[in-house]
Amino acid sequence: MNKLKVPIMGFTEEQETFRNEVRQFIKSEKDTFESQVDSWLSGYSPAFSQKLGEKGWIGMTWPKKYGGKERSSLERYIVIEELLAAGAPIAAHWFADRQTGPLFLKFGTDEQKEFFLPKIAKGRCFFSIGLSEPNAGSDLAAISTRAERTENGWVLNGMKIWTSGAHLSDYMIVLCRTSPKNPDRKHEGLSQLVVDLSSPGVTIRPIKYLTGEEHFNEVFFENVIIPEENIVGQEGNGWRQSMAELAYERSGPERILSTFPLLEELIGTLRENKDFQGMKEAMKLLSQLYSLRHMSIGIAQLLEEGADVNTTAALVKDMGTKFEKNVAEVARLIIASSPSMTSEVRFEKLLAQSILHGPGFTLRGGTTEILRGIVTKGVIAE
Repeated sequence: MNKLKVPIMGFTEEQETFRNEVRQFIKSEKDTFESQVDSWLSGYSPAFSQKLGEKGWIGMTWPKKYGGKERSSLERYIVIEELLAAGAPIAAHWFADRQTGPLFLKFGTDEQKEFFLPKIAKGRCFFSIGLSEPNAGSDLAAISTRAERTENGWVLNGMKIWTSGAHLSDYMIVLCRTSPKNPDRKHEGLSQLVVDLSSPGVTIRPIKYLTGEEHFNEVFFENVIIPEENIVGQEGNGWRQSMAELAYERSGPERILSTFPLLEELIGTLRENKDFQGMKEAMKLLSQLYSLRHMSIGIAQLLEEGADVNTTAALVKDMGTKFEKNVAEVARLIIASSPSMTSEVRFEKLLAQSILHGPGFTLRGGTTEILRGIVTKGVIAE
């Protein structure tokens, strides 16, 4: 079961000094944003993203010639962890930093790297990821959005759904068919295209949360013209490229820290109330978080080493999803409250956010059933 072995990583004294630098920055910015759960999805602030870009904390592991800082994955992990714990508004640049940048670095042309990466690193260019479709969610290989080749590029037609932040993004990486579907080999004939979301023929419609917030979207493509140079990697290699992206998507600290602001507020409230029995239940959550965090940090190191972490990342995402929902459930049970998005009591507001965002936890990054299938296949393959 080599795929499920994760190294135990610690942080050096120098890295902990860097962590304190990040914390001091967040503390200095506290008056500019309101902490919230799920801040990597719902906390949009281009101005805050630009501040992070100025600090060199977006694309920080990338080559300097593309706007990066060539820092380690563990240093990047520290930045992300601290921002998530603070509930900081990092959604604007999130997907570009987490997935699109690494995609370009691995499969993109020199022109794509030179054009997009410096803008992303500055916090001034935002991306969404176009994968799922109404009839191709868990069975992603069943997608039908298609791009037909023309003399100067492609014409794109189809639809994507559950597309995070598309209404606020500049571009989308779209997985589509560039060859006719083969029922026996559905994974073949797929490619990835960069779509300018301001292009004629692109329509974006919000799918509102129970909170009334707009995050997920339906995105329609009607005869959208895509230049030839906007294909990412090799034509027909889209499936492998998309799966490589998902390793980054499933293993990060956002899979365990989405509801951390609530957990922190829960512990503070229990301490203030001197509720020792409730504190025992909260400590159980902290012990789970401790284990999940070490797994996530270990995967960050494996990714830096170029290891295959698909199975382990799926496992962490599955366990993290369960943990994040448990935080809200435990908080609801051990403290009498009236959760409300408009409450002036911070605990009640964070609890309401966590409960109402909870149904989306099992959708994003792969449903629980699909993730467990990946883990099972990975173990059997060993």
